Amino acid sequence: MPLNLPEGKSLAVNIGADFDAHSVWMGTFNLSSPSYLSRGEFCAEVGVPRLISLFERHEVRATWCTPGHTMVTFPERVRQIVDAGHEIAAHGCYHEGVPKLDADTERRLMEAQLAQHERYIGVRPRGYRSPAWDFTDQTMSVLEENGFVWDSSLMGRDFEPYHPRPVQVGWEEGSTFGPPSPLLEFPVSWFLDDFPAAEYIPGVNQGLGSSEVMFQRWKDHFDYAYRNVPGGVLTLTVHPQTIARAHYLMGFERLIEYMAGHAGTWFAPLSDIYDTWTED
Repeated sequence: MPLNLPEGKSLAVNIGADFDAHSVWMGTFNLSSPSYLSRGEFCAEVGVPRLISLFERHEVRATWCTPGHTMVTFPERVRQIVDAGHEIAAHGCYHEGVPKLDADTERRLMEAQLAQHERYIGVRPRGYRSPAWDFTDQTMSVLEENGFVWDSSLMGRDFEPYHPRPVQVGWEEGSTFGPPSPLLEFPVSWFLDDFPAAEYIPGVNQGLGSSEVMFQRWKDHFDYAYRNVPGGVLTLTVHPQTIARAHYLMGFERLIEYMAGHAGTWFAPLSDIYDTWTED
């Protein structure tokens, strides 16, 4: 079902900047040496200002998916993002591994991160992106209970928002779907994420990939959606510590210029895109 985009717009493009800073190393990878924390510091002190400047030059409003830990550690950078007119979305408490959480812990960490949003942003977030894009069986219910209207963690479509359904896994008899969630899902993809292609983690992720290959892949996704999915949405995921490195940033700016050069491209935060959705 297409979005009802503003007049003259045919494809929504969201840039989701995951402002993980220290938390991705601590939470997802259990790494907290000075070397890894310095990469998180680069994210906040170098990457964020570079991305804000880039977005300002091209009149792009983005969604910054930000763990609570980042808000507490780098509050001045979070305020800079908000003052620049961007959206802040929920992205975990400390980039925790969600599938490993028991139900009580998951709800406790959700309460903690929402309290951090209220303290540092002044409002509760409308949307959520799971750290490392994974859920438990109760995550969808937790999001619904806490008033979220959209999620951007799942991969059941590519260029069309949809209502995700819980799955009861069956082996010999096949899996069955439950009723659709009222949450609207803005689908993501590892193909449209800079981290696995670029970020080097010894023994974990090779990274160090070609910037030209990554941006050609993103351009191909844009071209397909622009030509074949009118009223659709392209959801890109970038990380300030990654995309703001010099060679990637130059390629990213060329990509933004290319997409902006197509009539009807609308760069917008996910909540603004959500507001164009109607069920009929």
